[in-house]
Amino acid sequence: MGVAAAELVHTDVTRIVAINGEARIVMACAPSQDDFYQALISLTQAAPETWAKVHIFHMDDYVGLTAAHPQSFRNYLTEHFLSHVKVASFNPLQAEASDIETEARRYDGLLGEQPIDIICMGIGENGHIAFNDPPVADFNDPVRVKVVELDPICRQQQVNDGCFPTVADVPQHALSLTLPVFAQAGQLVCIVPTKLKAQAVHDTLTASVSTECPGTLLRTHPNSYLFLDEDAASMLSQETRESFAFTV
Repeated sequence: MGVAAAELVHTDVTRIVAINGEARIVMACAPSQDDFYQALISLTQAAPETWAKVHIFHMDDYVGLTAAHPQSFRNYLTEHFLSHVKVASFNPLQAEASDIETEARRYDGLLGEQPIDIICMGIGENGHIAFNDPPVADFNDPVRVKVVELDPICRQQQVNDGCFPTVADVPQHALSLTLPVFAQAGQLVCIVPTKLKAQAVHDTLTASVSTECPGTLLRTHPNSYLFLDEDAASMLSQETRESFAFTV
């Protein structure tokens, strides 16, 4: 799963850089992405001249945590990817900013300067994309970045992932890219492992397109890819697999 996703992303980044001279990518920060980043690192190190022209953004972070905090998503992305490859720039969300609304507007402006070429992403146990949990998700959000309150399922997922010892330790608020950013990106590459995500994967591919499962946005995007392991795909019928051109 991780290798297949990494090969697709690297191939398309190479193509985009050859055409445009640069690429702009949003990257997810979660344990579900570990295998993807491990595979991608070796590809980037074999093509440093290409990745030196890539501008990196990330999609969310917990309000109040600094970049050095072990549970900060900036810390995750640095440890699992950025410390292994030289890129043109990394544009972090400053989640510890004293004026978080101003920070949201600043990052909104950065994202809007040029189109986003690729978003490397996952899906949460509640079907969320970034931190757009069902209660706050909006397909027509008027902003690209906003402060959100995390719902209980989302906060429990952070414990399930081993990121926090208890739900009480999980921050209640985060900065998050909104759903229109995903809808308007050139390509979505979604990597989803483990049985804990099986219900969310099933709903993403079979439920009505709605914010009850924000992941259903993938089905409305003209250039989206979903990479699963067998556990994550375990609730999908053969009919569903065939209808989405699954390959093994």
